[in-house]
Amino acid sequence: MNSDNDNKETLRSNVSYPAFLKDVLICSLGAYGGPEAHLGVFLDRMVTKKSYLKEQDLVELMALCSILPGPTSTQTIVSIGYRMGGRKLAFFTMIVWALPVLFVMGFLSFGFQVLSSMNVSHSILRFIGPMAVGFIIVAALRIGRKVVTDLLSLGLLLSSAVLTFFFRSPWVFPLVLAAGGLISILLKQEKGMWNPVQIRPPWGYLVLFAALAVGGLAAAFLTDFRLLENFERFYRYGYLVFGGGQVVVPVMYGELVDIRQFMTGGEFLTGYGLVQGLPGPMFSFAAYAGGMASRGEGILIQALGAAIGGIGIFLPGLLLIYFVYPLWEDLKQIRAIRLSLAGINAVAGGLIAVAAVILTLSSGISLENLTVTAASALLLGFTKIPPPLIVLAAFGLGIIL
Repeated sequence: MNSDNDNKETLRSNVSYPAFLKDVLICSLGAYGGPEAHLGVFLDRMVTKKSYLKEQDLVELMALCSILPGPTSTQTIVSIGYRMGGRKLAFFTMIVWALPVLFVMGFLSFGFQVLSSMNVSHSILRFIGPMAVGFIIVAALRIGRKVVTDLLSLGLLLSSAVLTFFFRSPWVFPLVLAAGGLISILLKQEKGMWNPVQIRPPWGYLVLFAALAVGGLAAAFLTDFRLLENFERFYRYGYLVFGGGQVVVPVMYGELVDIRQFMTGGEFLTGYGLVQGLPGPMFSFAAYAGGMASRGEGILIQALGAAIGGIGIFLPGLLLIYFVYPLWEDLKQIRAIRLSLAGINAVAGGLIAVAAVILTLSSGISLENLTVTAASALLLGFTKIPPPLIVLAAFGLGIIL
Protein backbone atom coordinates (compact mmCIF):
# COMPACT_ATOMS: atom_id res chain seq x y z
CA MET A 1 0.00 0.00 0.00
CA ASN A 2 2.91 2.35 -0.64
CA SER A 3 2.19 5.59 -2.43
CA ASP A 4 3.74 8.95 -3.17
CA ASN A 5 2.63 9.93 0.31
CA ASP A 6 5.64 8.04 1.65
CA ASN A 7 7.79 11.09 0.95
CA LYS A 8 5.51 13.49 2.85
CA GLU A 9 3.59 11.32 5.29
CA THR A 10 5.73 12.44 8.17
CA LEU A 11 7.88 15.30 9.36
CA ARG A 12 10.78 12.92 9.58
CA SER A 13 13.69 13.49 11.90
CA ASN A 14 16.69 11.51 12.99
CA VAL A 15 14.72 10.12 15.91
CA SER A 16 16.04 6.87 17.32
CA TYR A 17 13.38 4.15 17.30
CA PRO A 18 14.52 2.63 20.63
CA ALA A 19 14.70 6.05 22.32
CA PHE A 20 11.30 7.11 21.03
CA LEU A 21 9.66 3.80 21.92
CA LYS A 22 11.18 4.00 25.39
CA ASP A 23 9.39 7.33 25.81
CA VAL A 24 6.17 5.74 24.54
CA LEU A 25 6.55 3.01 27.16
CA ILE A 26 7.08 5.62 29.88
CA CYS A 27 3.89 7.34 28.71
CA SER A 28 2.03 4.03 28.80
CA LEU A 29 3.15 3.25 32.34
CA GLY A 30 2.12 6.71 33.56
CA ALA A 31 -1.15 7.11 31.66
CA TYR A 32 -4.10 6.91 34.02
CA GLY A 33 -7.51 8.55 33.97
CA GLY A 34 -8.70 8.51 30.35
CA PRO A 35 -7.77 10.42 27.16
CA GLU A 36 -7.63 13.87 28.74
CA ALA A 37 -5.24 12.75 31.48
CA HIS A 38 -3.23 10.81 28.90
CA LEU A 39 -2.82 14.06 26.99
CA GLY A 40 -1.21 15.56 30.07
CA VAL A 41 1.30 12.70 30.11
CA PHE A 42 2.02 13.14 26.39
CA LEU A 43 2.46 16.87 26.90
CA ASP A 44 4.90 16.35 29.74
CA ARG A 45 6.99 13.64 28.05
CA MET A 46 6.72 14.20 24.32
CA VAL A 47 6.58 18.01 24.29
CA THR A 48 8.12 19.49 27.44
CA LYS A 49 10.84 16.93 28.16
CA LYS A 50 11.68 15.50 24.73
CA SER A 51 10.54 18.21 22.25
CA TYR A 52 9.30 15.72 19.67
CA LEU A 53 6.61 18.25 18.75
CA LYS A 54 5.11 21.55 19.93
CA GLU A 55 2.04 22.09 22.10
CA GLN A 56 0.00 23.29 19.10
CA ASP A 57 0.96 20.18 17.14
CA LEU A 58 -0.16 17.90 19.98
CA VAL A 59 -3.49 19.71 20.34
CA GLU A 60 -4.00 19.50 16.58
CA LEU A 61 -3.41 15.74 16.59
CA MET A 62 -5.72 15.27 19.56
CA ALA A 63 -8.45 17.29 17.83
CA LEU A 64 -8.01 15.28 14.63
CA CYS A 65 -8.25 11.98 16.52
CA SER A 66 -11.27 13.21 18.49
CA ILE A 67 -13.37 13.32 15.33
CA LEU A 68 -12.44 9.73 14.45
CA PRO A 69 -14.05 6.63 15.92
CA GLY A 70 -11.83 4.63 18.23
CA PRO A 71 -9.48 5.23 21.17
CA THR A 72 -8.56 8.92 21.06
CA SER A 73 -5.41 8.83 23.18
CA THR A 74 -4.12 5.72 21.39
CA GLN A 75 -4.67 7.31 17.99
CA THR A 76 -3.00 10.51 19.21
CA ILE A 77 0.22 8.82 20.31
CA VAL A 78 0.20 6.63 17.19
CA SER A 79 -0.08 9.83 15.14
CA ILE A 80 2.98 11.18 16.96
CA GLY A 81 4.80 7.99 15.97
CA TYR A 82 3.64 8.46 12.37
CA ARG A 83 4.85 12.04 12.42
CA MET A 84 8.29 11.01 13.69
CA GLY A 85 8.89 7.90 11.62
CA GLY A 86 6.06 6.99 9.27
CA ARG A 87 3.87 3.91 9.27
CA LYS A 88 6.51 1.56 10.68
CA LEU A 89 7.14 3.65 13.79
CA ALA A 90 3.39 4.24 14.14
CA PHE A 91 2.86 0.48 14.25
CA PHE A 92 5.56 -0.07 16.86
CA THR A 93 4.16 2.85 18.85
CA MET A 94 0.78 1.13 18.97
CA ILE A 95 2.39 -2.11 20.16
CA VAL A 96 4.51 -0.53 22.90
CA TRP A 97 1.67 1.71 24.07
CA ALA A 98 -1.01 -0.97 24.31
CA LEU A 99 0.75 -4.30 24.84
CA PRO A 100 1.66 -4.01 28.57
CA VAL A 101 -1.89 -3.47 29.78
CA LEU A 102 -3.36 -5.83 27.16
CA PHE A 103 -1.15 -8.61 28.50
CA VAL A 104 -2.16 -7.88 32.09
CA MET A 105 -5.88 -7.72 31.31
CA GLY A 106 -5.74 -10.92 29.24
CA PHE A 107 -3.96 -12.71 32.08
CA LEU A 108 -6.51 -11.43 34.60
CA SER A 109 -9.35 -13.02 32.62
CA PHE A 110 -8.05 -16.37 33.92
CA GLY A 111 -8.12 -15.32 37.56
CA PHE A 112 -11.59 -13.96 38.18
CA GLN A 113 -12.19 -15.98 41.34
CA VAL A 114 -9.15 -14.34 42.97
CA LEU A 115 -9.89 -10.89 41.57
CA SER A 116 -13.53 -10.81 42.59
CA SER A 117 -12.54 -10.72 46.26
CA MET A 118 -10.19 -7.71 45.80
CA ASN A 119 -11.70 -4.34 46.60
CA VAL A 120 -9.21 -2.59 44.36
CA SER A 121 -11.53 0.03 42.95
CA HIS A 122 -12.51 1.46 46.34
CA SER A 123 -9.35 1.30 48.40
CA ILE A 124 -5.93 1.17 46.77
CA LEU A 125 -7.12 3.04 43.69
CA ARG A 126 -9.20 5.78 45.30
CA PHE A 127 -6.61 8.51 44.72
CA ILE A 128 -5.90 7.61 41.08
CA GLY A 129 -8.83 9.71 39.85
CA PRO A 130 -7.84 12.88 41.75
CA MET A 131 -4.24 12.38 40.65
CA ALA A 132 -5.34 12.15 37.00
CA VAL A 133 -7.27 15.42 37.42
CA GLY A 134 -3.98 17.08 38.38
CA PHE A 135 -2.45 15.86 35.12
CA ILE A 136 -5.39 17.30 33.18
CA ILE A 137 -5.13 20.67 34.92
CA VAL A 138 -1.47 20.98 33.93
CA ALA A 139 -2.32 20.07 30.33
CA ALA A 140 -5.22 22.55 30.25
CA LEU A 141 -3.07 25.42 31.53
CA ARG A 142 -0.15 24.72 29.20
CA ILE A 143 -2.33 24.28 26.15
CA GLY A 144 -4.64 27.17 27.01
CA ARG A 145 -1.69 29.55 26.93
CA LYS A 146 -0.87 28.40 23.40
CA VAL A 147 -4.31 28.23 21.78
CA VAL A 148 -5.84 31.43 23.18
CA THR A 149 -4.39 34.13 20.94
CA ASP A 150 -7.35 36.52 20.54
CA LEU A 151 -10.95 37.13 21.64
CA LEU A 152 -12.29 34.64 19.09
CA SER A 153 -10.15 31.76 20.34
CA LEU A 154 -11.00 32.66 23.96
CA GLY A 155 -14.71 32.68 23.12
CA LEU A 156 -14.46 29.32 21.36
CA LEU A 157 -12.58 27.78 24.29
CA LEU A 158 -15.11 28.99 26.86
CA SER A 159 -18.20 28.17 24.79
CA SER A 160 -16.98 24.65 23.98
CA ALA A 161 -16.24 24.05 27.65
CA VAL A 162 -19.73 25.18 28.71
CA LEU A 163 -21.45 23.25 25.93
CA THR A 164 -19.68 19.97 26.62
CA PHE A 165 -20.23 20.34 30.36
CA PHE A 166 -24.00 20.35 29.93
CA PHE A 167 -24.21 18.00 26.92
CA ARG A 168 -21.96 15.02 27.54
CA SER A 169 -22.81 12.75 24.62
CA PRO A 170 -19.64 11.57 22.85
CA TRP A 171 -21.16 12.75 19.57
CA VAL A 172 -20.93 16.35 20.83
CA PHE A 173 -17.11 16.29 20.72
CA PRO A 174 -16.60 15.92 16.95
CA LEU A 175 -19.47 18.35 16.32
CA VAL A 176 -18.03 21.18 18.42
CA LEU A 177 -14.55 20.62 16.95
CA ALA A 178 -15.95 20.89 13.43
CA ALA A 179 -17.99 23.96 14.43
CA GLY A 180 -14.91 25.64 15.87
CA GLY A 181 -13.04 25.17 12.61
CA LEU A 182 -15.98 26.41 10.53
CA ILE A 183 -16.45 29.53 12.68
CA SER A 184 -12.76 30.31 12.40
CA ILE A 185 -12.96 30.15 8.60
CA LEU A 186 -16.15 32.24 8.37
CA LEU A 187 -14.90 35.01 10.65
CA LYS A 188 -11.45 35.22 9.08
CA GLN A 189 -12.40 35.60 5.45
CA GLU A 190 -9.29 36.07 3.35
CA LYS A 191 -8.57 35.96 -0.35
CA GLY A 192 -7.31 32.77 -1.88
CA MET A 193 -8.38 30.60 1.05
CA TRP A 194 -9.27 27.61 -1.12
CA ASN A 195 -6.02 27.28 -3.01
CA PRO A 196 -5.80 24.06 -5.06
CA VAL A 197 -3.75 21.28 -3.55
CA GLN A 198 -2.97 17.86 -4.99
CA ILE A 199 -4.36 15.23 -2.62
CA ARG A 200 -3.38 11.57 -2.90
CA PRO A 201 -5.33 9.59 -0.28
CA PRO A 202 -3.90 6.15 0.59
CA TRP A 203 -7.14 4.41 -0.36
CA GLY A 204 -5.77 0.94 0.29
CA TYR A 205 -6.05 1.35 4.06
CA LEU A 206 -9.64 2.55 3.86
CA VAL A 207 -10.50 -0.41 1.62
CA LEU A 208 -8.86 -2.81 4.08
CA PHE A 209 -10.70 -1.14 6.97
CA ALA A 210 -14.06 -1.61 5.22
CA ALA A 211 -13.24 -5.13 3.99
CA LEU A 212 -12.47 -6.33 7.52
CA ALA A 213 -15.71 -4.78 8.79
CA VAL A 214 -17.92 -6.30 6.09
CA GLY A 215 -16.00 -9.57 5.87
CA GLY A 216 -16.05 -10.01 9.63
CA LEU A 217 -19.81 -9.51 9.78
CA ALA A 218 -20.37 -11.98 6.95
CA ALA A 219 -18.02 -14.61 8.37
CA ALA A 220 -19.51 -14.35 11.86
CA PHE A 221 -23.00 -14.69 10.42
CA LEU A 222 -22.12 -17.73 8.31
CA THR A 223 -20.12 -19.65 10.92
CA ASP A 224 -20.31 -20.52 14.61
CA PHE A 225 -16.58 -20.26 15.26
CA ARG A 226 -16.23 -18.45 18.60
CA LEU A 227 -12.88 -16.77 17.86
CA LEU A 228 -14.11 -15.41 14.53
CA GLU A 229 -17.20 -14.04 16.23
CA ASN A 230 -14.94 -12.46 18.85
CA PHE A 231 -12.87 -10.69 16.21
CA GLU A 232 -15.97 -9.34 14.48
CA ARG A 233 -17.57 -7.95 17.63
CA PHE A 234 -14.40 -6.32 19.01
CA TYR A 235 -13.45 -4.92 15.61
CA ARG A 236 -16.99 -3.48 15.48
CA TYR A 237 -16.56 -1.90 18.91
CA GLY A 238 -13.36 -0.31 17.64
CA TYR A 239 -14.96 1.48 14.68
CA LEU A 240 -18.42 2.34 16.02
CA VAL A 241 -17.52 4.13 19.25
CA PHE A 242 -16.59 7.79 19.64
CA GLY A 243 -15.24 9.07 22.92
CA GLY A 244 -12.80 6.44 24.15
CA GLY A 245 -12.92 3.52 26.53
CA GLN A 246 -15.48 4.95 28.92
CA VAL A 247 -17.98 4.90 26.06
CA VAL A 248 -17.17 1.44 24.68
CA VAL A 249 -17.55 -0.31 28.06
CA PRO A 250 -21.36 0.07 28.28
CA VAL A 251 -21.63 -1.06 24.65
CA MET A 252 -19.70 -4.23 25.56
CA TYR A 253 -21.85 -4.77 28.64
CA GLY A 254 -25.05 -4.74 26.60
CA GLU A 255 -23.84 -7.42 24.19
CA LEU A 256 -21.51 -9.59 26.27
CA VAL A 257 -23.55 -9.64 29.50
CA ASP A 258 -27.18 -8.80 28.75
CA ILE A 259 -27.55 -10.42 25.32
CA ARG A 260 -24.91 -13.15 24.92
CA GLN A 261 -24.40 -13.84 28.65
CA PHE A 262 -20.72 -14.72 28.23
CA MET A 263 -20.13 -13.46 31.78
CA THR A 264 -22.09 -12.13 34.72
CA GLY A 265 -22.48 -8.48 35.54
CA GLY A 266 -20.21 -8.97 38.56
CA GLU A 267 -17.46 -10.53 36.44
CA PHE A 268 -17.71 -7.69 33.94
CA LEU A 269 -17.62 -4.96 36.58
CA THR A 270 -14.66 -6.55 38.36
CA GLY A 271 -12.65 -6.34 35.15
CA TYR A 272 -13.82 -2.79 34.59
CA GLY A 273 -12.71 -1.82 38.10
CA LEU A 274 -9.30 -3.37 37.49
CA VAL A 275 -8.68 -1.57 34.21
CA GLN A 276 -9.43 1.73 35.94
CA GLY A 277 -6.38 1.14 38.13
CA LEU A 278 -4.00 0.12 35.35
CA PRO A 279 -1.99 2.44 33.11
CA GLY A 280 -2.54 2.63 29.39
CA PRO A 281 -5.59 2.73 27.14
CA MET A 282 -9.04 1.87 28.49
CA PHE A 283 -9.71 -0.15 25.30
CA SER A 284 -7.40 -2.79 26.79
CA PHE A 285 -10.47 -3.98 28.68
CA ALA A 286 -11.19 -5.87 25.43
CA ALA A 287 -8.47 -8.41 26.29
CA TYR A 288 -10.22 -9.25 29.57
CA ALA A 289 -13.65 -9.32 27.93
CA GLY A 290 -12.37 -11.40 25.00
CA GLY A 291 -10.82 -13.94 27.35
CA MET A 292 -13.95 -14.14 29.49
CA ALA A 293 -16.12 -14.54 26.37
CA SER A 294 -13.98 -17.52 25.24
CA ARG A 295 -14.10 -19.57 28.43
CA GLY A 296 -15.13 -23.19 28.39
CA GLU A 297 -13.15 -24.26 25.32
CA GLY A 298 -9.72 -24.70 26.86
CA ILE A 299 -6.86 -22.48 27.97
CA LEU A 300 -5.50 -22.00 24.43
CA ILE A 301 -8.84 -20.81 23.05
CA GLN A 302 -9.32 -18.47 26.00
CA ALA A 303 -5.83 -17.01 25.52
CA LEU A 304 -6.51 -16.57 21.80
CA GLY A 305 -9.84 -14.96 22.66
CA ALA A 306 -8.05 -12.40 24.85
CA ALA A 307 -5.49 -11.71 22.11
CA ILE A 308 -8.15 -11.40 19.42
CA GLY A 309 -10.19 -9.06 21.59
CA GLY A 310 -7.20 -6.74 21.96
CA ILE A 311 -6.17 -6.90 18.31
CA GLY A 312 -9.72 -6.51 17.06
CA ILE A 313 -10.54 -3.38 19.04
CA PHE A 314 -7.30 -1.50 18.25
CA LEU A 315 -6.95 -2.46 14.56
CA PRO A 316 -9.63 -0.11 13.16
CA GLY A 317 -8.06 2.90 14.87
CA LEU A 318 -4.63 2.05 13.45
CA LEU A 319 -5.98 1.64 9.91
CA LEU A 320 -7.85 4.94 10.17
CA ILE A 321 -4.66 6.74 11.22
CA TYR A 322 -2.81 5.16 8.29
CA PHE A 323 -5.48 6.60 5.99
CA VAL A 324 -6.23 9.94 7.66
CA TYR A 325 -2.80 11.20 8.78
CA PRO A 326 -1.18 11.59 5.33
CA LEU A 327 -4.48 12.94 3.98
CA TRP A 328 -4.53 15.51 6.78
CA GLU A 329 -0.98 16.60 5.97
CA ASP A 330 -2.15 17.29 2.39
CA LEU A 331 -5.32 19.11 3.46
CA LYS A 332 -3.36 21.42 5.74
CA GLN A 333 -1.74 22.93 2.65
CA ILE A 334 -5.13 24.54 1.91
CA ARG A 335 -5.14 27.99 3.49
CA ALA A 336 -8.74 27.67 4.72
CA ILE A 337 -7.88 24.47 6.55
CA ARG A 338 -4.91 26.16 8.20
CA LEU A 339 -7.21 28.99 9.31
CA SER A 340 -9.65 26.44 10.75
CA LEU A 341 -6.93 25.01 12.99
CA ALA A 342 -7.02 28.07 15.24
CA GLY A 343 -10.69 27.42 16.00
CA ILE A 344 -10.28 23.66 16.27
CA ASN A 345 -7.36 23.99 18.68
CA ALA A 346 -9.23 26.52 20.83
CA VAL A 347 -12.22 24.18 21.08
CA ALA A 348 -9.89 21.30 21.96
CA GLY A 349 -8.46 23.44 24.75
CA GLY A 350 -11.98 23.91 26.08
CA LEU A 351 -12.62 20.16 26.01
CA ILE A 352 -9.50 19.56 28.08
CA ALA A 353 -10.41 22.28 30.58
CA VAL A 354 -13.95 20.99 31.13
CA ALA A 355 -12.63 17.44 31.55
CA ALA A 356 -10.79 18.62 34.66
CA VAL A 357 -14.04 20.02 36.08
CA ILE A 358 -16.10 16.93 35.25
CA LEU A 359 -13.55 14.49 36.66
CA THR A 360 -13.13 16.59 39.81
CA LEU A 361 -16.87 16.37 40.42
CA SER A 362 -16.99 12.64 39.63
CA SER A 363 -14.07 11.92 41.99
CA GLY A 364 -15.89 13.64 44.83
CA ILE A 365 -15.17 17.00 46.43
CA SER A 366 -13.18 16.36 49.59
CA LEU A 367 -10.08 17.79 51.23
CA GLU A 368 -8.15 14.56 50.56
CA ASN A 369 -9.03 14.48 46.87
CA LEU A 370 -8.35 18.18 46.31
CA THR A 371 -5.01 17.86 48.08
CA VAL A 372 -3.97 14.93 45.87
CA THR A 373 -5.08 16.84 42.76
CA ALA A 374 -3.13 19.95 43.75
CA ALA A 375 -0.04 17.96 44.72
CA SER A 376 0.02 15.96 41.49
CA ALA A 377 -0.43 19.13 39.41
CA LEU A 378 2.40 20.90 41.24
CA LEU A 379 4.73 17.91 41.01
CA LEU A 380 4.07 17.45 37.30
CA GLY A 381 4.21 21.14 36.49
CA PHE A 382 7.18 22.30 38.57
CA THR A 383 9.44 19.28 39.10
CA LYS A 384 11.13 16.69 36.93
CA ILE A 385 9.53 13.76 38.74
CA PRO A 386 8.34 11.22 36.10
CA PRO A 387 4.55 10.64 35.97
CA PRO A 388 4.90 6.91 36.88
CA LEU A 389 6.44 7.90 40.23
CA ILE A 390 3.55 10.28 40.90
CA VAL A 391 1.19 7.39 40.13
CA LEU A 392 3.04 5.12 42.57
CA ALA A 393 2.73 7.82 45.23
CA ALA A 394 -1.04 7.90 44.66
CA PHE A 395 -1.16 4.11 45.06
CA GLY A 396 0.85 4.40 48.26
CA LEU A 397 -1.56 6.95 49.70
CA GLY A 398 -4.44 4.61 48.90
CA ILE A 399 -2.76 1.85 50.88
CA ILE A 400 -1.73 4.00 53.84
CA LEU A 401 -4.81 6.18 54.33
